[in-house]
Amino acid sequence: MLRLEADGVPLYEQIYRYFVTEMESGRLREGERLPSKRALRAHLGVSRSTVETAYGLLTAEGYLRSAPRSGYFVSAAAPRARALPPPPAPPAPVPAPPKPALPDLSTGAVDTAAFPYASWAKLSREVMYQNPGLLQRGDNRGDPELRGALCAFLREWRGVRSEPEQVVIGAGMEYLLDLLIQLVPHGRTWALEDPGYGAARRLLENSGRRIAYVPLDEDGMRLDALAHSGASVAYITPSHQFPMGITMPIGRRSRLLEWAEGGDRLLIEDDYDSEFRYRSRPVPALQGLDRSGRVVYIGTFSRSIAPSIRVAYLVLPAPLLPLYRDKLGWAASTVSRFEQQTLRRFLAEGLFARHLRRMNNLYRRKQQALTEALVRALPGARVSGSQAGLHFLLTVPGRSEEALVRAAAAAGIRVRGLSEYARTAAVPPATVVLGFAGLRQEEIAAAAAALAAAWK
Repeated sequence: MLRLEADGVPLYEQIYRYFVTEMESGRLREGERLPSKRALRAHLGVSRSTVETAYGLLTAEGYLRSAPRSGYFVSAAAPRARALPPPPAPPAPVPAPPKPALPDLSTGAVDTAAFPYASWAKLSREVMYQNPGLLQRGDNRGDPELRGALCAFLREWRGVRSEPEQVVIGAGMEYLLDLLIQLVPHGRTWALEDPGYGAARRLLENSGRRIAYVPLDEDGMRLDALAHSGASVAYITPSHQFPMGITMPIGRRSRLLEWAEGGDRLLIEDDYDSEFRYRSRPVPALQGLDRSGRVVYIGTFSRSIAPSIRVAYLVLPAPLLPLYRDKLGWAASTVSRFEQQTLRRFLAEGLFARHLRRMNNLYRRKQQALTEALVRALPGARVSGSQAGLHFLLTVPGRSEEALVRAAAAAGIRVRGLSEYARTAAVPPATVVLGFAGLRQEEIAAAAAALAAAWK
């Protein structure tokens, strides 16, 4: 017998469940007539809408069919099998023993413990609650206030000469490089450093562009090879070449500018890892030497703040601005305006400069500790490219690069061989690329010991 309970379940649902159970158990069979809505309402003492809702659900789900002037009947489609009991719950899984933490020697890691959590959170809250207008769409190139603060910072720290209208803010280096590729006519050849930055190569290959791989010497991209490459665009990392760690001297920079001025040519200066130098003052950007509008300057906050910030920037030379406005000026900025304004205040209030000084000291100590530990643990090993940035090269004589990478992987440590970054150029043998920013200070000795054990 149907009884309604005051247990929080809606009355119409209790009626619905009762009849479903009766039909699935076989106690109500096909063709049997249900009580009329009026009779059921009077029997249960509920409202008309309660019964109508329950019968409506049963009809909609195929349990009942409605016959005009006759009432509701159990449908032929109503299931007859008794509902099976639920399967027993599986036994609780035995937790696996925690895996030992492995050293992070990737070149893309940063020290997340040193992120400026307090100041960034404070600025984010204030920006969020004090600027409701940021919910509206902003300037396509990025908020003018951020672009102005960025110009002031780059002028002071990198010697970059720019105005806010030359700056484009975007979500990551790859996005901005893709924009640049669209600005360069399709038939041109791009010169890339070899070995060099793999993301630039992949973007160009995906865009169907012609690539000339130009080898390096101790000063960076070789100008004789560049001159014979047929390229009219050169992508370079002069402040801290990736992965070789070369800093291009002023003489080579001046000759590169002469090459660019000698025709309708363009230099793209990726100022990779320029913020961190351990043995000398930062070298001013190549862009600051440019007097004829041949250099595109590109940078990012992914290394200096955090990769997840996803804020990068282009500084376009004046001759490219009309082409950018005509071809890409319609594209909206890909960075949240709240993030932009938080970063703007971080720059303008001097917090970023303070953070950079702190991180430079921290990374200097890490790099020195790791390189010294590796040289002690691996007699004969040589370190190079360590005067700046967040990675260096380690050469271990007597072992092949392949054997070094394979033995480290067997120990659970991911390292990359130098040849992975080269296309046609010969690279020093038995050399791997190691990052150190993601290591905690207390992990450094264990990381060096783990590599030494794997390679011995």
